[in-house]
Amino acid sequence: MPTTTTSFNHGQWSSRLAFILAASGSAVGLGNIWKFPYMAGENGGGAFVLIYLLCIILLGLPIMMAEVLLGRRGQQSPIRTMQTLAAEAKASRWWVLLGWMGVFTGFLILSYYSVIAGWSLSYVIQSAAGDFVGATQPQIGQLFSDLVASPQRLIIWHSIFMLMTILVVARGVSNGLELAVRYLMPGLVFIILLLIGYAISQGHFWAGMSFLFTPDFSKINTAVVFDAMGQAFFTLSLGMGSIMVYGAYLPKKVSIAKASIAVAGTDTMIALCAGLAIFPIVFANQLEPAQGPGLIFNTLPIAFSHMPGGLFFGTLFFVLLVFAAWTSSISLIEPVVAYMVERFRVTRLFACALCGGFTWLVGLGTVFSFNIWQDYRFAGKTIFDCLDFLTANLMLPLGGFLIAIFVAWVMQDEDVRDEMVMHNAVLYRCWNILLRYFTPLALICIFLRVVGVL
Repeated sequence: MPTTTTSFNHGQWSSRLAFILAASGSAVGLGNIWKFPYMAGENGGGAFVLIYLLCIILLGLPIMMAEVLLGRRGQQSPIRTMQTLAAEAKASRWWVLLGWMGVFTGFLILSYYSVIAGWSLSYVIQSAAGDFVGATQPQIGQLFSDLVASPQRLIIWHSIFMLMTILVVARGVSNGLELAVRYLMPGLVFIILLLIGYAISQGHFWAGMSFLFTPDFSKINTAVVFDAMGQAFFTLSLGMGSIMVYGAYLPKKVSIAKASIAVAGTDTMIALCAGLAIFPIVFANQLEPAQGPGLIFNTLPIAFSHMPGGLFFGTLFFVLLVFAAWTSSISLIEPVVAYMVERFRVTRLFACALCGGFTWLVGLGTVFSFNIWQDYRFAGKTIFDCLDFLTANLMLPLGGFLIAIFVAWVMQDEDVRDEMVMHNAVLYRCWNILLRYFTPLALICIFLRVVGVL
């Protein structure tokens, strides 16, 4: 174990299953239900999915295992974990900045994530009220425009969602985080299965299957590869401190490799199932799958509004979005809450209220970027666009790159082996080679692509 320890104990997951549910909840979010389908639609379906699956295995999974390893060995918040492990490895104390960056990244993401999740809450109510029934595409587009143009409505939904998040995290690991995901994750899977059943009965299911799983290799180009690499990395919630702090609550007896494979597998299956629930409905209504980000909020309500049982299943779909966003949001705020509890010895309730209130305040910038501040731009980007670009395209790849470098090149190999407890020497060697060479190179390529060099 680390040479420097803390007497402060946040608690532990009760089992490997609890960690898998929690970490899967962190990974499964709007990126799976909202972003994955539209990215698959824009990049040729099966061609994108094939590259995405390879990138999950070769890029996402090795970094996830490394981040869980850091968390469990440090047994603290990401900031104090990196302080402890840098001292153990006799490395520069500046490695603590990796912990700070992860916590700060998660905080920034939650500030705008909460606003987007508020859209889903609003759509649950609008769908249940029948606002989409019989509506045309221009009418549904106007409903969405009216929502984002109203700062008052966005603030209300943003506030409700932040309160939902705070109430869970304030209850701690066992009574809050674990209890929530124990019900939310099975509920999320149940809703997806219901929606797939609906897609089979009311949609063009085989057309959706063919689109997702029949690769057209003529569609594979550099852009598709980079999009798949980016999605594979970001969908697993890597580099933002969430997986590291969840790893801190993982019991020593649990295999990091097996637990990480289960989390990555669950996350990937839910993304694919979301595609199976969405694309058959898209094709049944002669809609264009390459609709981009508007696929969920502007396109699917049209499909549900004209299909048998669409009122119920449309509402159920947006409940699914809320569940996915909720399980992710509690993991985004947990790292900074854990640090405040450790550093200042305050109660979790106080830490949650303070962190949640400040996150809510910063989130107002995103709220106003869709209406009264939409003309205030930096390099042509609104406040929301800037936050999204900074976190998703720059900070997360950098965080993942530094995690790989620290575990593969800075930590002592015997310490890594001790924490991994991977008895198969061949598998350990394969993971270590991927972490040392492939994942850093892939993340450098993603970064260079973002800044326009590649």
